Amino acid sequence: MEPTEAPQGKVVLEGKRVLVTGGTGSLGRVLIRRILSGELGQPAQVVVFSRDEVKQHEMRLAHMNRRAATDDVVFEEADLHFRIGDVRDIHAFSSVLGNADVVFHAAALKQVPACEYAPYEAIQTNVLGAENMVNAIREQKLEVETVIGVTTDKACKPVNVMGMTKALQERILSRANLDSGPTRYLTARYGNVLASRGSVVPLFHEQIRSGGPVTITTPEMTRFLISLDDAVDTVFAALVEGMPGETYIPRAPAARITDVASALIGDRGIEVKEIGVRPGEKTHEVLVSEEEATRTVVRGDFMAIGPILPELRTTIGTAPAFGAAEYSSANDLLDRDAVAELIRSNELTIEHEPVFHP
Repeated sequence: MEPTEAPQGKVVLEGKRVLVTGGTGSLGRVLIRRILSGELGQPAQVVVFSRDEVKQHEMRLAHMNRRAATDDVVFEEADLHFRIGDVRDIHAFSSVLGNADVVFHAAALKQVPACEYAPYEAIQTNVLGAENMVNAIREQKLEVETVIGVTTDKACKPVNVMGMTKALQERILSRANLDSGPTRYLTARYGNVLASRGSVVPLFHEQIRSGGPVTITTPEMTRFLISLDDAVDTVFAALVEGMPGETYIPRAPAARITDVASALIGDRGIEVKEIGVRPGEKTHEVLVSEEEATRTVVRGDFMAIGPILPELRTTIGTAPAFGAAEYSSANDLLDRDAVAELIRSNELTIEHEPVFHP
């Protein structure tokens, strides 16, 4: 298979029909806001495909700058459309894929403990959902130009169900480049997002406001930490520059979770309590494994992992990003002062009254 040339310029979405699965989630909301801003060109339309009608309704009202529903609220806006459905349902999925040029596939079950207790549910959404998309595009010969799958550091050397299913999703999308015609499939993989609901920072905020204790799983635990906009930057870089089958990675700072807790607590007299690792949770996260490191190259501010299938590999890129070492959150940790500055710069201190994204 000959490699598809990467899109040139910064107007790759100009006039395009864009589909965002899981578009009412933390990443989806910021992704859609930035797509509609026109920074990559003004799309013809953006469609949100998800199964939560309440979140869709709230998002629709927010887009219309209204606080409550009124009689004159229209169901569709000119630039933003909403479709209720599930990626598990290939018929519902096919109906929206048929009108898409670019797909951002962000629908997922992503809570680590929840996936441990309901592994088959995670398989149906994270694995079979991706397979449904690929099958619909291939079998119906849909004219989808690019699919960007949103994945996670937990997919690298996975030890939990969520990571295992996301690792399979990455391989499904990469392999789809072999026989899906002109459609380009690639993925964007990143670490913990600071302002997303369910992440550690809003949990610590709630515990601090309640007077403590602030709970940590183990003092050794480390994580990559990025903002939602950093995550979208990674997705956009994959869209603009990526080659078929590649996985894009941000250069992300890493920190001890105990230092994040200390930065948020400040000089408050709040107890920190160790409660043990949750089911399926890693002590350290890895964005690039030792095996992947040998096929990872630098692309500007990002890194691109080449596909494992030899038919898809290219030589486009710069020098290798690593030798044979993995890219782990256990290495090159921010010190406490740098962690505190990261929290302040992202306006995540208690004093800022931050808004966490659902």
